[in-house]
Amino acid sequence: MNATHLRIEPLAGVIGAEIAGVDFSVPLAPGVLDEIERALWKYLVVFFPAANVTPEQQCAFTRNFGPLVRPAAAASLEGYPDVTLVSRAADAPREQTNFGGVWHSDQSFREVPAAGFTLAAVEVPPVGGDTLFTNLYLAYETLSAGMRALLDPLIAVHSITAADDPDRGYNNPTGGPKLAAPLPDVEHPLIRVHPQTLRKLLYVSGSWIARFKDMTPQESRPLLDFLHQHAARPEFTCRYRWTPGALALLDNRCTQHFAINDYQGYRRVMHRVMFGGERPLGP
Repeated sequence: MNATHLRIEPLAGVIGAEIAGVDFSVPLAPGVLDEIERALWKYLVVFFPAANVTPEQQCAFTRNFGPLVRPAAAASLEGYPDVTLVSRAADAPREQTNFGGVWHSDQSFREVPAAGFTLAAVEVPPVGGDTLFTNLYLAYETLSAGMRALLDPLIAVHSITAADDPDRGYNNPTGGPKLAAPLPDVEHPLIRVHPQTLRKLLYVSGSWIARFKDMTPQESRPLLDFLHQHAARPEFTCRYRWTPGALALLDNRCTQHFAINDYQGYRRVMHRVMFGGERPLGP
């Protein structure tokens, strides 16, 4: 296979595309991987609707983009320590927050967060269970010059316990999973420069930012509230309806995502495999 076999169709105006013509049952040619990577930098998240990958195939594909990163504060699939099991039971209470049910970038509480990940749809409800994705380049670029100048030097404190404590800043308003805290808080620039595209982006993560450096949570909250609302503006987003066997490849540095909890009475199972990157750098 060469790259000319790939069919790439944008999903929305500013983020997201579907790619057809990839056979994950065989090793992918370098030209195909190059084309997929270029599509990822352009569209930020790409989807393969009928990938139907096994856990082994998902790990092998993800490894093309960086070393695999094992999950923290989340369960792995039995026998596959690099595969995060993302599931919600059919009888889960409606008020129980689903996995990923707040705008966030995955595991930004790490000193070196994952650069990206793949997400495979194993079992999905007949309706509902979609995921929203947003473009953090545009979230930065559409701010006023004055606001960008204010934000450029700011440092955000990311914490694995931020989703548990409403007094620590802008967190999951519906209540997050009850997490242990084996990792120390980390500091990342609020405005991040992407290492491949060299574009500035608004590096916000609703689940994990506790406050700004040298500010209290209470002082930080008003600005964080605004930034999270701004980053989720509909014109920056796309919405993906999962089908069984679909596979997503996501740049975790310049996007946020939100798993919608609207499938009460149905089971949903996804497999996530993360790949490593670099410590975030500011402008």
